[in-house]
Amino acid sequence: MLTTRFVNGAPNWLDVGTSDIDGAISFYGGLFGWRFQSAGPDAGGYGFFQLDGKTAAGGVQTTPEQGPPTWTVYFQSGNAEATAKAAEQAHGSVLMQPMDVMGEGHMAILADKAGVPFGIWQPGRTKGLDVANEAGALSWVELYTPDIAAAAWFYHETLGLETAAVDFPGGTYTTVNPAGGGEDSMFGGIVPLADDPSEDRAYWLPYFEVADTDAMLVRAQELGGEVRVAATDIEGVGRFAKLADPYGARFAVIKSAAPQT
Repeated sequence: MLTTRFVNGAPNWLDVGTSDIDGAISFYGGLFGWRFQSAGPDAGGYGFFQLDGKTAAGGVQTTPEQGPPTWTVYFQSGNAEATAKAAEQAHGSVLMQPMDVMGEGHMAILADKAGVPFGIWQPGRTKGLDVANEAGALSWVELYTPDIAAAAWFYHETLGLETAAVDFPGGTYTTVNPAGGGEDSMFGGIVPLADDPSEDRAYWLPYFEVADTDAMLVRAQELGGEVRVAATDIEGVGRFAKLADPYGARFAVIKSAAPQT
């Protein structure tokens, strides 16, 4: 499960690049109760979505030249330069070179072998998100990819991630955890594109925890969002749905099943 006790390789940040930051602020504020706080005049319009005063995500307005609106997941790195080099050696690419972010940490944007963008964050003063695995906060991430074995190898070489096959009703799911973390530190999964007709491209999809999946779908549509996959139950996991905000950024929501005792 995701926590804010971040370790190398685990997701520790995410942000949305959008064509309309004011519209995104309104949408996510209405959906999750987030409030937007600017990172300051030197941050290029970047700011923080806060949940009860705790940072749950970041956001910034982007241009068409920077690509379509999308959520980017960042993984913790102890050394951004070394991680970027490891990605290149594993046949990935560096889309944005490692850079200092006003002393808060170092970031870079990389792409895996399939061309999927993701971020890395080397903590400085800012360690990562303030909240995770609570209603309105990030709780899971999922990679859609054409080749699970190739993706597992790339992320192991780049971030030290480990994978495991877990049996679920209807098939097997490939889970992901930081090096040496084991089952208790699972934070996401890898899904073959061919197995999910709802997905048409390779990318990382963030999941946000919610109290009521069905109510969230109704609210998202009222706010101008799109339901991409209707609410679906997975035994022992929870009830999830896939959405897109009014500008096309994709995400998912889930009401996780209560832990077995």
